[in-house]
Amino acid sequence: MNLQVNANLALELPPDLACQTPDPEKRIDRRVELAAQFIPTGARVFDLSEGTALQALLPNGCGYRGIDRPLAAFIRDLKSGDFPTRAATDCDVIVMLGVLERTSDVENLFTHLRFCRHDIILSYCATDLTKGVDRAALGFANHLSFYELARLFDRYGFRIECTTPIDETQVLMRLKPSEWLSAPTTSSVAVISADDAGDFGARLGRQMVNALVPGEAEVHHLNLRTLGEARGGYDLVVLGTGNGLFPTLLGEEVLEVVSHARVAIGIFGTHSRELIARPAFDRLIDRLDTWFARYEDDVLMYGRGRRNVVHIGDWLIDQFPLARAINDEPLMISDDVGQEFALDRAIRTIQQHKQVYSTLPTALLCALTSAELAAYAEPQRSVAGGQFRSMLIDIFGRAFPEQKFFMVDRDAVTRYKTRVHSNVGKVGARIGAILRDVAVAA
Repeated sequence: MNLQVNANLALELPPDLACQTPDPEKRIDRRVELAAQFIPTGARVFDLSEGTALQALLPNGCGYRGIDRPLAAFIRDLKSGDFPTRAATDCDVIVMLGVLERTSDVENLFTHLRFCRHDIILSYCATDLTKGVDRAALGFANHLSFYELARLFDRYGFRIECTTPIDETQVLMRLKPSEWLSAPTTSSVAVISADDAGDFGARLGRQMVNALVPGEAEVHHLNLRTLGEARGGYDLVVLGTGNGLFPTLLGEEVLEVVSHARVAIGIFGTHSRELIARPAFDRLIDRLDTWFARYEDDVLMYGRGRRNVVHIGDWLIDQFPLARAINDEPLMISDDVGQEFALDRAIRTIQQHKQVYSTLPTALLCALTSAELAAYAEPQRSVAGGQFRSMLIDIFGRAFPEQKFFMVDRDAVTRYKTRVHSNVGKVGARIGAILRDVAVAA
C-alpha cells in the first residue's frame, strides 16, 4: 500500500484509497478494533459484551469466552446477584463494550468485578461527551461523568491505566487493580564511586547498584571529578559500588555529601590500606547506616566491634555465571579489559580460557568461575593494593603465592558465589526498606 506525507508530516492514505467505503456488512465495530489492541498475546479473555466480534481480532495465543446469554438477559440477571464469578476469576482480562451504560446497578457490577482482581477493558459514553443526546432513548441506564466514573473505579479498587477516544461520544479505558499501580514517592539516590570511565570492575559495580535500587528512585552517579555537582541533599547516598575504596574518597567533599543525606550506606572494600588515614576512615564509617564490606579482612581491620558493619563478599561475582572453560591457550590480563571490550564480551572472553593470569582483581574473580588454573600479580605500584590476598582468603580460606598458578577449587567458588548472591539480595532489601522508611517519614 502506498503512503503519502501531508503538509503536517503525518502519514495518510492516498485519496483514492481513503475515499473507499468498506462493505457495511463487513464493517467492524470501532470499539472492538481498539479493544483488541489493548489485549496482550496469550491472555485469557472473558467478554461480557454483546456478540463475539472480538474473538476474531484477538492476538494469537489468546483464549476467549463470552457470556452464555444475550446482554439484556445478563444485565437483568445481574440484579438478582447472578454473576459468572468462576469465568471472571479464571481469565486475565475482562472486556465490557457497551455494557456499563446499560447497567442500572453499576455498584453491584463492580462489587463482583472487585473480587476478580483482573484488568478490565471497557467503553463508556460519559455525560461530558453526550450533552444534548437523549441517553434514555439509546437505552442508557445510568448517566456518569468522567469524574463520577473515576470515583466509581477508585471506590472499588481500580485505577485508569490508559484511555483512547472511540468517537465523539465514546472512550475506551483500561483499568487495573489499584495495588498494581500504587504510585511510590520518587526518591533521590546518589552513588559515589571513583572515576569509573572504562574500568571493568567499576562498570560492573555501577550495573549492580542500578539493579538494586528500586525502580521509582532517581539515581545520580558521582565520582571524584563530579562531586561538585552534588545536590543539596539526598534520600540515600550509596558510597562505593562494591570495589575497593581509594583513600582519595575519604576527603571532606565526600563526607559533606554523606552528611547531607537522610541515610547513607557503604558498599566497598579497602584499597591501598597503608595510605588510609584511620581517623578519617572511622569518621566516615560512623556516618553510615551500614557498611557492606567486601572482604573479611576489611571487617577485621576496620569494622571490629561495630554493629553497622556487615561482610557480604565480593558482590561482583554475581555478574559472572558459573561456566566451563574450553580454550587451552593461557590468557594473560594485564590491561583493563573494560577499555577494550564491552562487558559481556569481556566476561565471555575471560571465561573461555582454562588458564588465566591477571593483574586485575575483578578479572581474576571472573576467571575463577570458569578456569581450571589461575594466577595473579599485584600491579606495579609503590603501594600494594592487597585485594588479591583478601579475595582468595574470602573464597578459598587461604591465599596463594603471587605469580604462581594454583588449581581452582570449583566447589569453593560455587559455595562462595551462592553465599554472596544471598547477601546481595539482603543489600537490595535493605536499600528498599531505607527508601520506604524515608518516604513514610517525609
